[in-house]
Amino acid sequence: MGLSGKLESEIEIKTNASVFYNIFRKQLHEIPNISGDKVHRAQVHQGDWETVGSVKHWDYTIEGKKTSLKEKVEAIDDENKSITYSLFGEEISSNYKTLKSTIKVSEKGSSGGGIVKFTIEYEKHKENITAASPQSYLDFAVKVIQDIDAHLSKA
Repeated sequence: MGLSGKLESEIEIKTNASVFYNIFRKQLHEIPNISGDKVHRAQVHQGDWETVGSVKHWDYTIEGKKTSLKEKVEAIDDENKSITYSLFGEEISSNYKTLKSTIKVSEKGSSGGGIVKFTIEYEKHKENITAASPQSYLDFAVKVIQDIDAHLSKA
């Protein structure tokens, strides 16, 4: 894995795409209740839960380590059900020049359900970092997405 790159994963979900997207668009504060073994706390640091420029503070466990980060909403495209976040904070910023994530949710077709495409774009300061790897962040996101889908599909 080089100093910069892009990782993607597509996850099939049982939940309707609009319902699933709404969690990220309007109900992010629910994620600690849905995926509490991974995400322990979420709070607004600046702005609110829903607008571009808002910043949230997250406490979570990744690679077996409890840590935290801040995320800033960079872009929202409701028509295409896509949101881009930039991630920062002490551990992130000391290891990465940039770390961005994008979630895009689309309908699967007439069979119901949807597809969640999650992308991590990164540029590290140096090859060997002390923070979690980009792949670990992608794997973490996939597990949280699966938890959300399981929660919404049984509701």
